[in-house]
Amino acid sequence: MAINLRRSGIRDFVVFDKESDIGGVWRDNVYPGCGCDVPSHLYSYSFARYADWTRAYPKQEEILDYLHRCVSRWKLESHLRLGTEIAEARWRPQEGLWRLRDTAGTEYTARTLVCGVGQLNRPRYAAVPGRETFTGAQFHSAAWDPAWPPEAFAGQDVAVIGTGASAVQFVPEIAPHARSLKVFQRSANWVIPKYDYAFGPASRWAFRNVPGLRLALRGIIYTVVGETLLYSAIAGSALGRGVQKFSARHLRKQIADPALRAKLTPDFPIGCKRILISDDWYPALARDNVDVVTDPVAEITPDGVRTADGTDHPATVVIHATGFRATEFLSPIEITGRTGTRLAERWKDGASAYLGIAVPEFPNLFLLYGPTTNLGHNSVVYMIESQVRYIMRWLEAAGSGQVEVAEEALAAYTANTQRLLSRTAWAAGCTSWYKTADGRLVNNWPRRSFRYRLATTRRRARDFLTP
Repeated sequence: MAINLRRSGIRDFVVFDKESDIGGVWRDNVYPGCGCDVPSHLYSYSFARYADWTRAYPKQEEILDYLHRCVSRWKLESHLRLGTEIAEARWRPQEGLWRLRDTAGTEYTARTLVCGVGQLNRPRYAAVPGRETFTGAQFHSAAWDPAWPPEAFAGQDVAVIGTGASAVQFVPEIAPHARSLKVFQRSANWVIPKYDYAFGPASRWAFRNVPGLRLALRGIIYTVVGETLLYSAIAGSALGRGVQKFSARHLRKQIADPALRAKLTPDFPIGCKRILISDDWYPALARDNVDVVTDPVAEITPDGVRTADGTDHPATVVIHATGFRATEFLSPIEITGRTGTRLAERWKDGASAYLGIAVPEFPNLFLLYGPTTNLGHNSVVYMIESQVRYIMRWLEAAGSGQVEVAEEALAAYTANTQRLLSRTAWAAGCTSWYKTADGRLVNNWPRRSFRYRLATTRRRARDFLTP
């Protein structure tokens, strides 16, 4: 968003970040093995295609370095207000401005407010008692203790609670070092091979020097892998059932023990939960020093983890790989709109926004990566770029005035989106971070991502109020 403001000649803007550096999840998540499960050449801005990726799938350090390069290239440093956490934003009708307050009490005003706080930045812990009683080392995967590199786990008895996308990456890194490692699994996941590899000198030379190569590779990944193969699993098509068979074959090939294989076989269709991508997750779980525990976690004790069957599992380290509070969009910022309604109150039964971008009663407020804009099959960077382009069109149209989406437009959009979501694999009977506590799907876009690009290409003036 900031880059596109600069490119359009707009200089009067500020980017607030509560942390001391830019990067979001790629700044916060530093656990061993942290990386992206979208291939490198697609996980980048279309206007800043990067030639120097070193791997087919980028690691955390490389993505963060790429983002720093973008900040420098577009001279964003003077626009950044790091270490500044916004606590409140209130629309002032008499002024036609947003009035913001940070946690230190400093106030700011802005004509337009764009919230790009993400969905996966507030760690979530399992609702089990006793966490505060544990006497060993304990941390969430998204707040990894830097005192614990993989080799530090030598001689340790480790308990990992959760088997999602983070655990799939760090468990293979620490398992060879730990004395024992128990992975507590609520439900199994469908896993497909990653086929990750390092780019050699010849490939990297070609990416830098062969015209069109990066663009062609980006297009192939986007179309064949994302929009065709992975989306077919979400849509529940015949091709999607083929992807599920492919995943089941991957499990059979890497797990020889029938009992362990049974534990790791999901009881829901592929795509219901996030499809995981890994070459080394299953081999790590098959190690002699690793056990997969499927009995529910009942409590954390001073000495480890106790499961619902009454078994105590001693541990010297507990790692929570339990995801994020993904359905609590924009929380804990308190945002109050034109009528005095708080956004959290409006969203108490589940977040919704027109195209995931705009909310009635909240003039000149735009969201990036808002409700129903997450993907389970492709690069969310593509979605965010679509949103930025859409917002830029509305900023140009509104000028120094106000713009607000109509209630009728949001109602129609939400009804159609929920109808489409009900036909996807996400609506099957599994639990996932895509759903609220009562089972409503609020995170994901239900169609192929190019359909979202088309939807955000059209600026339908009748859907918006302009005083």
